[in-house]
Amino acid sequence: MTKGILGKKVGMTQVFTAEGIVVPVTVIEAGPCVVLQKKDQTTDGYEAIQIGFADKKEVRANKPEKGHAAKANTTPKRFVRELRNIDLAGYEVGQELKADIFAEGDVVDVTGTSKGKGFAGSIKRHGQARGPMAHGSRYHRRPGSMGPVAANRVPKGKALPGRMGGEKITVQNLEVVSVDTERNLLLIKGAIPGPKNSFVVVKSAIKGSK
Repeated sequence: MTKGILGKKVGMTQVFTAEGIVVPVTVIEAGPCVVLQKKDQTTDGYEAIQIGFADKKEVRANKPEKGHAAKANTTPKRFVRELRNIDLAGYEVGQELKADIFAEGDVVDVTGTSKGKGFAGSIKRHGQARGPMAHGSRYHRRPGSMGPVAANRVPKGKALPGRMGGEKITVQNLEVVSVDTERNLLLIKGAIPGPKNSFVVVKSAIKGSK
């Protein structure tokens, strides 16, 4: 069954193994999260738990949010997500989840929102090759051919300039290097999507260990 928690990306650092090998890690403040709701097959048509992370200011919460959180005996949360494929028997509404649900050596998938880059050309956005930079060339950083003439339109999926980043990204099979239970921190090997202080979802790896 899946285990999962919500958290905030604190930043990156590095740790050393017992053999003296340096390991780049991302620090995630994982929890404490509160179980806001349990969804089951009879009432909702599927099974899941809804968890919330990071208190929301009172003035920013509307009446339905306050009532929903009150059922779990907590305050409205800024970041709320559902986790499926969960053993519902192990969770109760109002229960607190902390970083210690994961252990050193666990393999996880981390989902976040990538950094927004704004409007970008096809070279930066799609990794296309540029044209010759010689003076006679009139083709440097443009998108290239739009496809065959007979189509009379631009085909779907054509790599063109546009907004880059700001997308939901999941990085799979990352190793939990260390767990700081006192400060609710997870140290996860490698980089994860998003800027500092952005919210992320950490779940058990769907593909298992490497």
